[in-house]
Amino acid sequence: MDVITMYTDGASRGNPGRGGYGTILMYNHHRKEISKGFRKTTNNRMELMAVIEGLKLIKNPELPVVIYSDSQYVVRAIEEGWLKNWVRTDFKGGKKNRDLWLSYYQLSKQFKIKMKWVRGHADNPYNNRCDELATAAADGNHLGIDHVYESEAGLI
Repeated sequence: MDVITMYTDGASRGNPGRGGYGTILMYNHHRKEISKGFRKTTNNRMELMAVIEGLKLIKNPELPVVIYSDSQYVVRAIEEGWLKNWVRTDFKGGKKNRDLWLSYYQLSKQFKIKMKWVRGHADNPYNNRCDELATAAADGNHLGIDHVYESEAGLI
């Protein structure tokens, strides 16, 4: 059976600081890389945004998606059911990144997703490439605004 494979990574120069994400989508012989940088954000937001932006590009929700991430925060929240509990309790206790988690949650309903943790900065060439994309985006000159983060931090 055909499967879409996605690798993701997020980076932050300071936490918070300049940040970026990198995502690689692979299906059969096709491969697409995306990345974007932000002027002020956190590493966890970038890890999660990498997954969300990758899912937004998938045109066929019938195909299963396997997502590899080096973020235990993202993988465990999804695979261990933390997110479902956060949604059920309306993020009681001030859980962070509510906006992105709700975005992921809505998107995920369209797909059959399996999250897999991969060790970061190790010998996985796709994870390493995502790290390169994320750090280059964070270091770039065309940084976007993470409006929710900056608004909640009182920066805008």
